[in-house]
Amino acid sequence: MSGSSQRIGVLVDGISRQREFALRSGEAIVGALTEAGHEAQVLFMDRDLDLLLRQGRYDVAFLATRGRYAADGCVQGLLEMLGIPYTGSGVFASALAMNRAKTKELLRLANLPTAPAYVVRSHTHRNVLERHGTFGFPVVVSPADAGLGAGSSLASDELELEAAVEDALRYGDEVLVERFVDGRVAVVAMLEGTPLGVLDRGPVQSYLAGGEADGRARVRLTPPRQRALMRVGELAAEAIGVEGPALVEMVVSERFNEVVVGLDAAPLLLPTSPFGRLAAAAGLDFGDLCEEILRAARVRAHGCRRERRGSRLAFDGPERRSTLAALPH
Repeated sequence: MSGSSQRIGVLVDGISRQREFALRSGEAIVGALTEAGHEAQVLFMDRDLDLLLRQGRYDVAFLATRGRYAADGCVQGLLEMLGIPYTGSGVFASALAMNRAKTKELLRLANLPTAPAYVVRSHTHRNVLERHGTFGFPVVVSPADAGLGAGSSLASDELELEAAVEDALRYGDEVLVERFVDGRVAVVAMLEGTPLGVLDRGPVQSYLAGGEADGRARVRLTPPRQRALMRVGELAAEAIGVEGPALVEMVVSERFNEVVVGLDAAPLLLPTSPFGRLAAAAGLDFGDLCEEILRAARVRAHGCRRERRGSRLAFDGPERRSTLAALPH
């Protein structure tokens, strides 16, 4: 419990292609918060959101939003203007995490491993072959504002590259072309800067082909490798400045160790989602997870982080050590 009952608006997408998943997540969060004694309800994030927030007199906005306008800093900026505390990352970190090209730049500055890449913009995409030059094949082509798998495809020659860029531009104005790294997709769940665990999502080629790999894939990483990946995830989240729940996405291979693909600062929150399952393995059932995220809700002061209080993940004491001891091995 967070100490007292609060009136909470659980924001879900009303206009993006992620709407169905976000609605399921929102309903699950409302159920968990209601069971904990809060007054919670789903709010669809559409063009009337500001009116709903003003009329609702909510104590907290719990973000179950994904995609453009929902997880890219736009709704976070609105909540800042209205003075409503909200969960998850702030405006700047949310915008950075949604732009994988900018994310890669900051990760490189932090000496974290990323695959070589370049950006193709909508007004110059017809010159992609000239831009590609001797970059080589195969490459992964994906929208710059989406994670690996969402609108991504593998190109093995120039014709496939042109087609893949055209297809990716349907999702946004920028396309990221990355050198393909063969291996397995692994995600590290982060909660307020603390790594919860690692999940193996399966071979990267299957992940690209299906858009979403089977979340039930068994973890096939050794304990030392898991700890190393969690450390990379911790450093990546710190470099981008993400707060609250987040997933750090990597491709792991024997030849290249691991490369960071991107960060999801608005992961799908469900008991059966990758984040929910990793939280459960770390000792947080879904109700506890929602309460833990809720405790961190706040309005940022000009983008600065405020000290977080009342959370067992907020300090390096016995409670934090017990949580880390529950990580999957």
